[in-house]
Amino acid sequence: MRFTFLGTSAANAYPQAFCKCANCEEARRRGGPSLRKRTAALINDDLLIDFGPDIMSASQMHRISLTNVRFCLQTHFHADHLDLSHLLSRSPGYGIVGAEQLQFYASSQTLEQARLIFEGNKQEYDLLHTQAEAILNLRFHRIEPFQSFTAGDYRVMAFPANHAPGWGALLFAVEFDGRAIFYGTDTAVFFEEVWQAFRKHGWQFDLVVLDHTHGFQTSSDGHMNAEEVASHVRRMREEKILKNKGRAFATHFSHEGNPVHPRLVETTARLGYEIAYDGLQVTF
Repeated sequence: MRFTFLGTSAANAYPQAFCKCANCEEARRRGGPSLRKRTAALINDDLLIDFGPDIMSASQMHRISLTNVRFCLQTHFHADHLDLSHLLSRSPGYGIVGAEQLQFYASSQTLEQARLIFEGNKQEYDLLHTQAEAILNLRFHRIEPFQSFTAGDYRVMAFPANHAPGWGALLFAVEFDGRAIFYGTDTAVFFEEVWQAFRKHGWQFDLVVLDHTHGFQTSSDGHMNAEEVASHVRRMREEKILKNKGRAFATHFSHEGNPVHPRLVETTARLGYEIAYDGLQVTF
């Protein structure tokens, strides 16, 4: 099983293009892993997590083909995680040859907001109508928190994110060929029901990815900071939710609370998790 970080920044990318703060200026000087695109991920070569605004750039920069993508798990509708123009770009009407039908999984709230955004862009058809599915070569699937489902050979379970209350933000567990991943961004500290569901359904993860938006600042507004990430990883290990040799990574970094990549790696070394960067591939 292979997991690829296509992007690892919070909403404004890192460095923020209009910002002269010390972190952004140092990221520009250093380049490399300190340059971060908006967060998205790829499992193997066919399951995408979030149709984000930077997935095209990520594919080009890191030489990661998205031509085999057949499934997309959409965490929520915020613009740094969902760019509907990509649905048009991969459609037959844009000259795309050989793309399989995309199976797109999202909450009812996310799909409804996507419909309104699509309508606001003056498209001539309803995004959630069967006509749109035919034109765009996709199929929408409405999913709910704590629902289990299959996507091809993947077993997936959705969990409620502590983010954008009432708007259907989701976290995902994905199992394939005896290996399991938990993808946990965007979210503040987990609801206790999420921990209970891990235990009830016997989830044990080889890889855990968690939200690190606020870094070493106080957390707020539906995201976590370094202390909370460390606490979640400790609890996962103690409760055997994260396997003994399992790995935990932080992602979704803002420029306010997180220093540039090398400094962040040094600062968090004692906290029990690793720092992701754009293009990183983890195979297990």
